[in-house]
Amino acid sequence: MAKANGERHAFQAEVSKLLGLMANSLYRDKEIFLRELISNASDACDKLRYSAITQPDLLGDDTALAVTIMPDSTSSVLVVADNGIGMSHDELIDNLGTIARSGTEAFVKQMAESQGDDGQDEQSGQNEQDGLAAGLIGQFGVGFYSCFMVAKRVEVVTRRAGETEGWRWRSDGTGSFTIAPEADAARGTRIELHLRKDAREFLEPLRIRTVVKAYSDHVGLPIWLENESGQKEMVNEGSALWSRPKSDIDEDQYREFYHHIAHMPGDPWHTIHLHAEGRIEYTALLFVPDTTPFDLFDPVRRHRVRLYVRRVFITDECEGLIPPYLRFMRGVVDSNDLALNVSRETLQNDPILAKIRTGLVKRVFSELEKRAKKTPEEYASFWDNFGAVLKEGLYEDAEQKDRLLPLVRFRSTGGGERWLSLDDYVDAMPEQQEAIYYMSGEDPDALRRSPQIEGFRARGIDVLLMVDPVDQFWLPVISTYKEKPFRSVTQGAADLDKFAVSDEAKPDEADAAPPGEMDKLIALVKLTLADAVKDVRTSERLTDSPVCLVADEGDLDMHLERLLRQHKHELPEQKRVLEINPSHDLTRALARMVGQKGASEALEDAAHLLMDQALILEGEPVPDPSAFTKRLSGLVSRALAE
Repeated sequence: MAKANGERHAFQAEVSKLLGLMANSLYRDKEIFLRELISNASDACDKLRYSAITQPDLLGDDTALAVTIMPDSTSSVLVVADNGIGMSHDELIDNLGTIARSGTEAFVKQMAESQGDDGQDEQSGQNEQDGLAAGLIGQFGVGFYSCFMVAKRVEVVTRRAGETEGWRWRSDGTGSFTIAPEADAARGTRIELHLRKDAREFLEPLRIRTVVKAYSDHVGLPIWLENESGQKEMVNEGSALWSRPKSDIDEDQYREFYHHIAHMPGDPWHTIHLHAEGRIEYTALLFVPDTTPFDLFDPVRRHRVRLYVRRVFITDECEGLIPPYLRFMRGVVDSNDLALNVSRETLQNDPILAKIRTGLVKRVFSELEKRAKKTPEEYASFWDNFGAVLKEGLYEDAEQKDRLLPLVRFRSTGGGERWLSLDDYVDAMPEQQEAIYYMSGEDPDALRRSPQIEGFRARGIDVLLMVDPVDQFWLPVISTYKEKPFRSVTQGAADLDKFAVSDEAKPDEADAAPPGEMDKLIALVKLTLADAVKDVRTSERLTDSPVCLVADEGDLDMHLERLLRQHKHELPEQKRVLEINPSHDLTRALARMVGQKGASEALEDAAHLLMDQALILEGEPVPDPSAFTKRLSGLVSRALAE
């Protein structure tokens, strides 16, 4: 039981700081608080509609779901109320006292950085950070807290549908809130904002109409503006935007609906509005964002496309509607063919839903293909944001791989910062090149400096850079493109003898060690390293570096091995091949020493140092740092003494 004077609760530390940032900062777009509250109210009504399908008593006699805005200029209070699902005692704490999803700390950090570290005043904050709060609020799903941008105190009166006990939540946003029983609470949620002096413009009917028209005209239920005499007027169109003909909708309306449905900053990068007819009828209004959602790589991989049946909200967590690799999409899908009382569990195996999903995926791919062809620069920005996610479909959705592969883009060793398609790469291949060469890693610049690509660069062969972890999983599945196999430059023999080396990269054959001496060096290194390597051989892929490590043909790719070990996968020991550059000054000198003096302690130390150098080039730790230091010191000392 709650105490008569209410329970006091502390906000999460992050939320408390967040409210302070909002309350003490001014932004040009602070009007978005009204958009956020209306969106929350609309969602609450949608949820009640869905629940009432199986529990009609939840609606009772109050069936006309709506949002009502009531300004009171005398008390400087603005009320935003709905008769939707409402909240219970525990839901008040969960929804208004915490931010359940990860990302709160990141949000607060961005808000703090937007103000600067030097405590800038409110006016300078406004001038320098106009509109930033609106974007951040949308990105992190903390729309309710935006009301503290205009209110010095907020009270929420609510009663959950089907319950008899109501509650009043109060807070001034300074670190705590109280919850007390409210006997007269009506079903739904009533938010009372006690406005600051500088926010009293939002008590003016004209200002409210303007904000609602700009941001919430598309909301699919009535928004009433009630004056102090109790008279009401409807201030929005009140129809679902997706149900209107495309010819009746302008870009501004699409953009504001995107803000309403996506709760994200920025504008839609691409809009898809379609109406499918035939054996299955459905309407979809989908958006590709122009910014990356903060939860894009959340392990759950949940999309944010809402499913409606005959304009009744069903769920925004329908796994079968949009595949995980398109989870960056936002929007709505409305079907007339699904049963209105369909359960969320049944949806996962519904054959009609599977056909809708197939149709949506094909349409999305078709739109991406058009953008990639007509506006490649704009498509590059899309790929920067979502390419790593889209590539997940290459191994998750075998039926779509032929549509997906032409959409994939890569950096390369010769392309700089330009994105290449596989068609671009294949068209530019030398006539004698039979494979699509690639190298895996994490940093494109580091890969371009890798010794393994020296021989390819010297022969003018471009190498694709696979820098996303997902690349290690789709490559074995796809294996070829246009009959050209994918081949890692760090795996197996390089087979570069059929390609001519450029004049600048050609080694001076006069300085090369005699073949017999190099063979002796390789035999000595192999004997010295023993089981530490799988093999030792001369290299075609090296031109500037003395040594490198590669995986043998059929062995696990080295970058994939690192990824799996980082994720605690148990793997058998993977021994690598040490390749030696026969034209490098160091290896030539060592070969001459072997030919002249035979085996020695100094040469054995050099063999271990070659191995350690190869490990360092791969970003791997040397197995015995102390021995490495001792050998290196000894080698340098002997060289200086001669």
